[in-house]
Amino acid sequence: MRDGRVVVPACTESGATMRSYLTVVLTILSALTYGCADPAANKTKATVTNAQSESNTSKPVGAEKLVISPENSKVEFVAAKVTRSHNGSFKQFAGTIDLVPNSIESSRVAIDIDTASVVTDEDALTAHLKTPDFFDVARFPKATFVSTKIEPGTKAGTTHEVTGNFDLHGMKKSITFPATVHVTPDSVTIDAEFSINRKDFGIIFAGKADDLIRDGVVIKLTLRVPRAKL
Repeated sequence: MRDGRVVVPACTESGATMRSYLTVVLTILSALTYGCADPAANKTKATVTNAQSESNTSKPVGAEKLVISPENSKVEFVAAKVTRSHNGSFKQFAGTIDLVPNSIESSRVAIDIDTASVVTDEDALTAHLKTPDFFDVARFPKATFVSTKIEPGTKAGTTHEVTGNFDLHGMKKSITFPATVHVTPDSVTIDAEFSINRKDFGIIFAGKADDLIRDGVVIKLTLRVPRAKL
């Protein structure tokens, strides 16, 4: 109190400091909330079980053989650690769709992926994925998928449910995932987006203690396979 008056201390500098501090805190919280979200969290998780018999996976009688290649299709993935996610894909793969024109459910899909053709949005990560920590491409140069069953779908926005043996990192498991399949006179299109747990296939590298790698990996398949012109 001065001369009977109450004096309020100046707070301009401390207020500015507090605002600056709050801005930093809000920026960090925003990054933690939005920038580091798990990309697999809101994707359908593939059902994973023991590998199924492939005795009935030969080419169906009367089927058209359509060729899957990097020229008409994409095999992509999204993986993440705590601080960020990474987009990746495989540039070399080959496969077939044995299409029974009037019965998608009787058709068959098979694909072989060259694991050494993996690329990501970061060169150092691309090189690391080829090592024994991840794909171990020297020991496991191929990843394969062969469908064993195709059924009408039950998930909204998709047409079918595909089951098949997925051989990755030397471990073969049966996986089931939703897909959208369309057959036209000119082509067959298949779109699928789902997640798998990398540890189900023996890929268990944890990453840095302060930046752990997430277990879920999003798989994205985009097939645009032309049919032979008659």
